[in-house]
Amino acid sequence: MKLLSLNVGRPVAVEYTDQPEGLTGIDKRPVDGPVRVTAPGPKGTGASGLAGDAVCDLRHHGGDDQAVYAFAREDLDGWERELGRSLPSGSFGENLTTEGLDVAGARIGERWRIGAELVLEVTCGRIPCRTFQEHLGERGWVKRFTHKGAPGAYLRVIEPGEIRAGDPISVVHRPDHDVTVALQFRAVTTERHLLPRLLAAGDALHPESVTAAREYARKYAGRN
Repeated sequence: MKLLSLNVGRPVAVEYTDQPEGLTGIDKRPVDGPVRVTAPGPKGTGASGLAGDAVCDLRHHGGDDQAVYAFAREDLDGWERELGRSLPSGSFGENLTTEGLDVAGARIGERWRIGAELVLEVTCGRIPCRTFQEHLGERGWVKRFTHKGAPGAYLRVIEPGEIRAGDPISVVHRPDHDVTVALQFRAVTTERHLLPRLLAAGDALHPESVTAAREYARKYAGRN
């Protein structure tokens, strides 16, 4: 398992975002590195965990629980075949393009060491949005991406450090629950009856998913 590509973006003005200044950082491009990765601060004020990487809409992106976004090269390759077009690493706005790692099958709270220093923890899957759809230029993309159920993973920084393309990735902690990125994504999108199952992931789960799961569980309990 390795970090195939390390990708960062710069702010770009576009017509298809509702970010107040019309900016997006979704267009990530590979860099040689090294790049320093640290916890950026709470959502709403903290942006990307990667030095030099732009996160423009702090209402929905960035912050400690979404400090880094990873996507598997194998899943990009599958989309290349399905869409009939080239998708270079970074095409989905991911910071980390991985190789040999089952990102969708990673468990919430799973920890990855990348290189010698950095340790990241899986928090949730990525919810597709209009900016993502327009960036790719694929009609109906939000629905297609959601149906596929392999959303890539957001991660928080446990131990900061420098990384570069080619660094090895190792799983240094794998929780004993069964809440994977794919399950969490299905629960918050198309199969909301699964939401209470997410609570098994405990404090590692993204706070927004915790809130959704608890609210659903309360409503369900009230009907019985």
